[in-house]
Amino acid sequence: MTKIERRTFLKQAATISAFTILSPRIVFGTQANSAVRVGIIGCGSRGTAVISSMSQHTNTNIIAMADLFKDQLQTANKTFDQLNAAKKFPAIKSSNIYQGSKAYQRLIENKDVDAVLISSPAYTHAEFLEAAVAAGKHVYCEKPVATDVAGCDRIVKAGERVKGKQSVVVGFQIRHASPYVGMVKKIHEGAIGDVVNAQLYYLSSATKIKELSNVSDDEYRIRNHYFFRALCGDIILDQAIHMIDVCNWALQGHPEQAIASGGNEHGLTVGDVWNNYQVIYRYPKNVNVTVHATKVGPEFGDVCCRFLGTKGFAEAHYSGGVFIKGDNSWDSGITKGESKLTPEQQAAGMFDSSLHDADANKEKSFIDSIVSGKYLNETRSGADSTLAAILGREAALQKKQMTWSDLVASNQRLDPKLNLAQFDKA
Repeated sequence: MTKIERRTFLKQAATISAFTILSPRIVFGTQANSAVRVGIIGCGSRGTAVISSMSQHTNTNIIAMADLFKDQLQTANKTFDQLNAAKKFPAIKSSNIYQGSKAYQRLIENKDVDAVLISSPAYTHAEFLEAAVAAGKHVYCEKPVATDVAGCDRIVKAGERVKGKQSVVVGFQIRHASPYVGMVKKIHEGAIGDVVNAQLYYLSSATKIKELSNVSDDEYRIRNHYFFRALCGDIILDQAIHMIDVCNWALQGHPEQAIASGGNEHGLTVGDVWNNYQVIYRYPKNVNVTVHATKVGPEFGDVCCRFLGTKGFAEAHYSGGVFIKGDNSWDSGITKGESKLTPEQQAAGMFDSSLHDADANKEKSFIDSIVSGKYLNETRSGADSTLAAILGREAALQKKQMTWSDLVASNQRLDPKLNLAQFDKA
């Protein structure tokens, strides 16, 4: 979309917003009108997983869907209709199913949509969130909020325009995982003393290329967007960013500078993303943080954050326990991966994954904020975690130490160079 088109659309969206924002007490005041009506932009696997969980754990009705590709819509439509049917809601109207490059605009313009889930590739997030906010919609946007510095700036400015009238949240669901909440609370209370150092790593298996035939280069790149930096932001924004976000949360700030390295050793020849990054951040109070991110090989490794302090250390794994050792030892109760849980342990409420309630809690928090009118705004924290990941990426790519202030001042932009009009219906 050109700058002129975007300005026109945002102006129209803002006009719609002025007539559609109502008091939550009015909108959700009766049982018959209690469900939050949700539209989803981006109907791939991640979006389907999130909205499925949202439907199952909250009082939501999926009423609209948008995607660039027809086959994505057809596949997801069956799932969404089944989710609605289970709650005795009607199937999605055909008139509310939007396909093509303007699909997101048409969904956002739909006056019946209360909230929007943005689960399209990362290069779209800033533009889609900006437009949804301008239209007065509540927004749940997947991470990262953008692939570049300019996109993060758009997110922050959109958040400033909310002015307490909408909920805008970012998909860092780990902040809602009970074990992590307990650990970070203990850190903030001083359980491990002053934090001296933190170690973060996200060791993932490689992603397989989707082999496609008879498609344009643009379609090939979009359907394989995790292999192209301008489309996904690279692996540090796609995966390691989760641990960087936990670090920002625990340390209550963002890094001041970074040095880094990385590459694509033994990697695929498709695309331009790297399969490994190593970053050393310096946070306020001279706290040094190391990040290791890999996406290589056939097996998924471990995901962990470890905070070392003057009175002990706190450690959290996706699977492998969340605990504190030292003067103020504490354990979340998540098993440490020694063996599989017995039926008796499962019945007693034990879990082997520290993320067992993360998605559900995040989605409940979002929907509850809409119904109650106690709106949430996570644009600043979402942008800060994204910028922190970009800081590490750019320090590695440019092979030099980079500061936070220099990065923000750069207003860096990544151009995906896509011709999206080719996907519009004839």
